[in-house]
Order: sequence, then C-alpha cells, then structure tokens
Amino acid sequence: MSTTPVPGADAALETSVVRKISRRITPFIIVLYFLSFLNRVNVGFAGLTMNHDIGLSQAMFGVGAGIFFVGYIAAGMPSNLALQRVGARRWIALLMVLWGILSACTAFVTGSSSFYTLRFLLGLAEAGFFPGIILYLSFWFPARHRAFVTAMFMTAAPLSNMIGSPISGALMNLNGVAGLHGWQWLFLVEGAPTVLLGIVSFFFLTDRPEDAQWLAPAERRWLSAEMQRERDAKAAQSRTSVWAAVKDPRVLLLALVYAGTSTGLYAIGIWAPMIIHRFGFGYFELGLVNAIPNLFAVVTMVLWARNSDRTNERRLHVAIACLAAGIGMLLAGHAASAVVMIVGLSIANFGINAAKPPLWSMPTQFLSGSAAAAGIALINAMGSLIGGTIGPMVIGRLRDVSGDYSLGLYFVSATLLVSAVLSYLFGLRARRGGVHPAGDTAPTR
Repeated sequence: MSTTPVPGADAALETSVVRKISRRITPFIIVLYFLSFLNRVNVGFAGLTMNHDIGLSQAMFGVGAGIFFVGYIAAGMPSNLALQRVGARRWIALLMVLWGILSACTAFVTGSSSFYTLRFLLGLAEAGFFPGIILYLSFWFPARHRAFVTAMFMTAAPLSNMIGSPISGALMNLNGVAGLHGWQWLFLVEGAPTVLLGIVSFFFLTDRPEDAQWLAPAERRWLSAEMQRERDAKAAQSRTSVWAAVKDPRVLLLALVYAGTSTGLYAIGIWAPMIIHRFGFGYFELGLVNAIPNLFAVVTMVLWARNSDRTNERRLHVAIACLAAGIGMLLAGHAASAVVMIVGLSIANFGINAAKPPLWSMPTQFLSGSAAAAGIALINAMGSLIGGTIGPMVIGRLRDVSGDYSLGLYFVSATLLVSAVLSYLFGLRARRGGVHPAGDTAPTR
C-alpha cells in the first residue's frame, strides 16, 4: 500500500487511517465483487450442459451472455446517481438482494426467451454495483492510494474465476441430485450467498468518513478534511456537472480503452471453460485448470497497481498491460495444446486485470461530484456495450461459423491492441495541447 503523505501532514496519522479503512472496507468489498462477478460469469460453466438441455446454439448462448449488458448499460448511470443520493449502504444492499435472487432463478430457465429475460434483469440489478464501488472508494481513499486499493478490490474478478471455477465444476457433478441438473444446482448454490451478504452490507457499510464511528475522532477529522480538500481542489479545476462528464472527450476515450479490457475479461470469464473443455478435462479438473490464469492475474495485477501508485503513472501502465493482453490472446488463439492455451490465457489475464486499476484511477482526477458519478458510470456502460454485449455475441457467432474459438480469440486480441494504442495516444494528445493527462500528474498537494 502506498503511504506517501502530503507535505506537512501527520504521516503517522495518515498511515494509521489508511491502514484502518483498508482493513475495514477492502476485504468486504472484495467479497461482494467476488459474488457479483461469479453470478454474471458462472453461466460459462452452466452452458457446458445447459445449452443442450434447453436448446441453445453457441450463437444463442452468446446473445444470452451479452444481453446481460443491455440491462447493465441501461441502468448504470441512474443507479450510480441513486447511490450518491441515498448512500452506498442502502443502495448496494438492495442491489445485491435483487441480483442474488435473479441469479438463483436462472436455475429454472426453460428456453431462450426465459434465459434472455433473466440475463437482462440480472444486468439491471448488477448495473450500479461496480461503478458504485469505484465512486465509493473515492469517498474514502485519497487519490495517491486509490490505484492500489482499486487493484485489491478488482482482484475479486480473477479470484472469482480462480476459486469459483473448481466450485462450479464440482456443482456440475451434482447432476440428478433431487431431480435437478448440475447447472441448476450451480445457479441456486452460488446465488444464495449474495442475498445473505446483501443483508449484511446494509449493517456493515458506512456511507461517508464523517459517519465512521469505528474511526477515532482525530482520524475521522483528518480523513474528512483530507477528502474535502481533494474535492475543493478538483472543483476549482475540474468538471462537476453530469452534462460536463457526458460531453468530455476524455470520458469517451477512456470508455473505448475500457471496452477492450471488458471484451477480454468476459471472453475469459464466460468462454474459457468451453474453450479449455475441448482438451478433454472433466468438470472438476476443468475448474482447476481454469483457475491457473486467474491465480497468475491476482498476484501480478496487485504488483502492477502498486508500481502505478509508486510512480504516479497511469497511462503507460494501462497501455502496456493492454498490449500484453492482446499478445496473450493471440497466443491462445494459436494454441494446439492445453499448456500453450493456459500460458496464453495467463498472459492475457494479467494484462486485462492489470490495466483496470490505473485506468479507474484516471476519471476521478479530472471529474468530481455528480460529474464523477456520471462519468464513471458512462465509461463503465459504454465499455460494457462493446466488451460485454458485442464481444460474447461475436465469439459465439464465429464459433458457429468456423467450428472453433480461434477467430473469436483473434477478435478479442484486436480490441485489446486498439485499447493499448488509444491509451498511449491519450497522453500524447494531452501533452501536445499543453495539458497534463489524467494520471500523469504529480499528486495533488
């Protein structure tokens, strides 16, 4: 964790406060995001037998996987603005209970129509969680600590695949127990904890530092003053209205960069079990093998984010990570053996996950207030439109047309390489205009 204090500040107090809020908030939101990501991508394991049971082609499955993001996009910005108005504690609790119930109900789909409907509703319910947590972290952590804590939060995505894959594989082996298919047990068992944790979050989360009775009075005063100082500094030089965020070209550019990382994230999260399954693994063994690239990503993305905070550099950390991810996807597309496939997916997993923490540290450096809430939600929504909706559909269609997944992996590689170029050009454009690019500035003093 970065603990570099601002000049003149009480370094010991800052270190104590950041450590305390990290221990209180970070593990809990990691668990919440773990469940969020698991509930949206466990369909990849379920599809191994569900598709046959309810009559879905690969293309139809891709549509169902992607339609999640239609609801996700539609509700993203309103949900984030609602969180800012009613508070994270109430809003996140409500969302989790809703999406946990909807995820469990997916166990009872009978065909494409019910599958599409529940995926759409699940997207509506989950829409506010991820951008809401990104906004929530900006209420609690000074900017100079934010990439690292964002990385810790986002380890939940690869952790979800790493830990969830063997669990999902084991649940698939419950086929026939109590008259249910294995994929039905998967949705039921993995949906229930989300509802329970949603209830817990209502009592556990704290909306703002000034409400944190678990901090000492001096710690609460310091943190509230520090976050207010940051808000005041940003208000003097940044955009604060919703409309300002919508029309800011930097928001659009970051959304395009995020689209490539989202395409890669959901290609691996949804399709990797089916891609690896062709090498002849059983369900549980498949879950263990699928965990390897995610274990690699968990370790490397945290180190990458720590270096981003240490150097206070964001742009190149995003560009290099996206480049690595694109190369990894190319390697996976060429793979003729399970070993080469896992190496390619490991490199891709590193790049996809490592790019996100420095990327999400960028918008709150030039947006604040309602503009930050709207801008984060807009980046998430626009990126998800391409990466989450179009990506799975294209992969499914290319699989039906070509008979294997290579063309789909090449498509994903191309989107990641475009993200690398756009991230690199983002900084060049800003410098040529005489403006410091977001994330390449010195820490706000």
